[in-house]
Amino acid sequence: MDKDVIRGILSNSIGLCLLGILGWKMNLSSSAAISLSLNWAVCCIHAIPNNSEKFFDATGSVTYFTLVCSAIVLSGASALRQLVDAALVLIWCIRLGSFLLARILRDGKDDRFTELKKVQLRFVGVWTIQALWCFLVASPALITIRSSSCSSKPGMLDLVGWGVWVGGFAFEVIADKQKEAFRRDPANKSKFITHGLWAYSRHPNYFGEICMWIGICISGSSCFYGAEWLAWLSPATTWLLLMKVSGVPLVEGKGEKLWGDLPEYQWYMKHTPCIVPALRRPPEFSSDGYVSLGGS
Repeated sequence: MDKDVIRGILSNSIGLCLLGILGWKMNLSSSAAISLSLNWAVCCIHAIPNNSEKFFDATGSVTYFTLVCSAIVLSGASALRQLVDAALVLIWCIRLGSFLLARILRDGKDDRFTELKKVQLRFVGVWTIQALWCFLVASPALITIRSSSCSSKPGMLDLVGWGVWVGGFAFEVIADKQKEAFRRDPANKSKFITHGLWAYSRHPNYFGEICMWIGICISGSSCFYGAEWLAWLSPATTWLLLMKVSGVPLVEGKGEKLWGDLPEYQWYMKHTPCIVPALRRPPEFSSDGYVSLGGS
């Protein structure tokens, strides 16, 4: 059997099993079903017939939005903690969704899917995994919204969590804006960004995203009970996927092909932290060696 077919079978099987088990354990089976239905609907209606990934990221954002809104409607949530956590997720998914949609409309394609689209079953598996990803990542907010124990007044953990979320959101937005401005400048064509937040971390936007979900989990920890603590799989899943699957490996693999032979790129990769930003800016490469920038 073709290895891509095997990968497709595995990705679909694992995704479906985990959605079912975790949805049941967290008492969020309806949310798991909604996540899967939305992703499979777009996959069957548009992605497969057109062999297109155009709306993949947008579908992810719509899934987050629908999961949160449906949780509010189904539970009748009205407590401050529940509404704030819901609002934070909605703000994040609308901002990120519009950013990613604008990028794919501008670029016309997403290189991550070139190989994945060659075998239909494997391509479907990508949508199944996204359904699982969305459900897991949103789970702390979904539990907070739907759990009666989370209707209590906010406490110190909530304030800490919301503060972490705001910091992470600002980090991601600033990093995305800096990279977008860098790419728009014709003088930077075929170059890689090393200034702003990107001087302190190779992926500052990913750091911001992980921090946001840690913040939501900290807030929810005020009221989690029993299997609800599985919600901490949210930042763990985000870290795993960004570090090992769809984020760092793909971005840095592409970077290696484009700039891997450049001494300045090798220097940047060696001296700049991958995710967690350095407290002091790493030394900058120069043709004569490097220039120490100290704490600037």
